[in-house]
Amino acid sequence: MSKVAVITGATRGIGKAIALNLAKQGYDIAINYRSENDDLETIKKEINEIGRRIFTYKCDVSDFENSENFVKGVIEEFGEIDVLVNNAGITKDGLLMRMKKEDFESVVDVNLVGTFNITRNVIPYMIKAKKGKIVNISSVVGISGNAGQTNYSASKAGIIGFTKSLAKEVASRNITVNAIAPGFIQTQMTDVLKDEVKEEILKQIPLKRFGKAEDVANVVKFLVSEESSYITGQVINIDGGMLM
Repeated sequence: MSKVAVITGATRGIGKAIALNLAKQGYDIAINYRSENDDLETIKKEINEIGRRIFTYKCDVSDFENSENFVKGVIEEFGEIDVLVNNAGITKDGLLMRMKKEDFESVVDVNLVGTFNITRNVIPYMIKAKKGKIVNISSVVGISGNAGQTNYSASKAGIIGFTKSLAKEVASRNITVNAIAPGFIQTQMTDVLKDEVKEEILKQIPLKRFGKAEDVANVVKFLVSEESSYITGQVINIDGGMLM
């Protein structure tokens, strides 16, 4: 019987790299999407070409009922959930003194509350099965902070606390919960930054290069494998040495 991985925010960028990597490991894949677009059709095709099944569901992770229906759909389609990767995230950067209340709330709602919404609905199935692997995508700014990102940093720091607490709650059920804190990873989200901003960031990275989405996907692959069965409640930085 195939294993099943749920990955949120996986139509492009880091999430897509994780989905493709896990499909190559033999997982059937379930992803959510906000709207029909070319990225969704592309990942469907690529997962099918690998020879795995893919389930897609229109879901805003910040909505609890929507998240519940997404998870129920996955169970109806595949019958189980072995792996959950909470990757969905947004940014609405700005200095706090100019930040709108809704810009703070929407980032926290998607990044942190969304992680709760999906996990809260997945965890009963993992507890019943007495097995499971959960990986939450945080960020180095959730550890170090970053000017202009109070909302994003708060949401990603919250994910770390969430990860550690849940790891303690479910360890006795053979469920591991870990977080990954990426640094500067080249994606469509970061491509919009000005060259001078990228140059300043590069100066802070000892390895003197930016990360790739596959760098994150490879660590996820390890954390959901049996090789990591004695690792839980940890935060792994993938940042080229930016944060030590």
